[in-house]
Amino acid sequence: MEKPLVSIVMGSASDKDKMRDCVETLREFNVPFEVRVLSAHRTPDLAFEFAREARNRGIEVIIAGAGHAAHLPGVLAALTTIPVIGVPIASSSLNGIDSLYSIVQMPPGIPVATVGIDSSRNAAILAVRILSLKYPEYIERLENYARKMREKVIRTKIEY
Repeated sequence: MEKPLVSIVMGSASDKDKMRDCVETLREFNVPFEVRVLSAHRTPDLAFEFAREARNRGIEVIIAGAGHAAHLPGVLAALTTIPVIGVPIASSSLNGIDSLYSIVQMPPGIPVATVGIDSSRNAAILAVRILSLKYPEYIERLENYARKMREKVIRTKIEY
């Protein structure tokens, strides 16, 4: 298997279904990735080690999905200079608004790119766009993806 460029991290195995679109999209773009479960609260030592070693392992983008207090993306961003994309997970009675605010409201100097609630597909596409700055083979794949979306909209017929 190719060395992963993207690391998909989630705070709990219960987030697996919400992160599935991310996995499928990276596969569609043929981006090598890994998937891990790490908790900023239950395994902070492992999360710290992961973030500090990610660059040395060749990871170029981290996608971190988290629900409830959603500290994982911010903790990882505080410990590495690798781009971190946060995916707020709707896992509480607040339907992900708590997660969204926790991820998007980072202090100055600790940015986390944040996508919409349960929008792991957009996180994957953003990761591919970031990678395309260094790996030109992803540019054509992104252009093809956009063309297919455009064609799908054009072909859509609405009848009442």
